[in-house]
Amino acid sequence: MLGLTSMPGSKASAPLFPQRVVIGVGDLAVSNDPSVTLSTYALGSCIAVVGYDPLIKVGGILHLMLPDSKISPARASGQPGMFANTGLPLLFKSLQGMRADLTRLRLFVAGGANVLAGNDTFKIGERNIQATHEFLDKLGFDFSHAAVGGTINRTIHLQNFDGLLTLKTPTATEEHSLAE
Repeated sequence: MLGLTSMPGSKASAPLFPQRVVIGVGDLAVSNDPSVTLSTYALGSCIAVVGYDPLIKVGGILHLMLPDSKISPARASGQPGMFANTGLPLLFKSLQGMRADLTRLRLFVAGGANVLAGNDTFKIGERNIQATHEFLDKLGFDFSHAAVGGTINRTIHLQNFDGLLTLKTPTATEEHSLAE
């Protein structure tokens, strides 16, 4: 396999020439390239929705900022990933476009924090969590694989070759396998 070091009968190891794709606020990316690590940084009230199909090693991340595009339809038209109601359908459509099967998809959701520590009168983090939860619930996805709420920011990295998700906070680093 191009970009992987492996011997017959052995498990694939890390790519020889890894690439990092950074997903900014209001953007999404999907990939079937085993050498790619998808990353999104500094999730405060924003939400990252990570999807991974372990059989064909297709991963994607959406970094949404707001729950509903009704506040700015023009912005949603140009940057649908900014909003939960337009970005989430686009993420799943993009994953399916890479041949991901929704029945095999493993999800992880992170973010939705109240980084203003109680002074957020708009409760954007809470509303982002609710909008994401409602959308995933309609599709029949479990919301139990999540690190949401609280008052801390989070960073996410997804290694495409093995489905390893790394969640970083100011005080800890956790790893979760989306391949199992």
